[in-house]
Amino acid sequence: MSSSDRRTVLLMLGALPLAACGFAPAYGPGGAGAALHGAVRMAEPRDENAWELVVRLEERLGRAAAPRYALDYTVTTEKIGAGITPSRAITRYTMTGAATFRLTESATGTVVAEGRVEGFTGWSATGSTVATLTAEEDARVRLMRILADRIVTRLLATGAA
Repeated sequence: MSSSDRRTVLLMLGALPLAACGFAPAYGPGGAGAALHGAVRMAEPRDENAWELVVRLEERLGRAAAPRYALDYTVTTEKIGAGITPSRAITRYTMTGAATFRLTESATGTVVAEGRVEGFTGWSATGSTVATLTAEEDARVRLMRILADRIVTRLLATGAA
């Protein structure tokens, strides 16, 4: 048996358990990704963090023209000094964040999915003041993208639609 034949056989054997458990691709026909795309209205952002979160959610789920679902969320962040020199100067920061979310069906108000996601990111504070402030802003935006991606992943994994 040639090595390409072996690979084909092994690939087919590896796919059997997935077929038996009811696995379906999230973006395949009838998957949660297709059902949620363009169907979720995000709550209005109340601050910069929420705005960045909504931008990323709309990139992933699309902007809803006629929403079937409403997504409410709350975002919290905390900035922590992580790298401290012997002279007590902070040279590195970590930003942790959490987002709680609730997806409800617009017509009935039924909660379809809810949960909490967390993430963190960091930046160096060893450059100029402008460089440090820019790095902090970039870290904040990255953190909101991480949280949004985790919300979408959770919605897709639970088959929220």
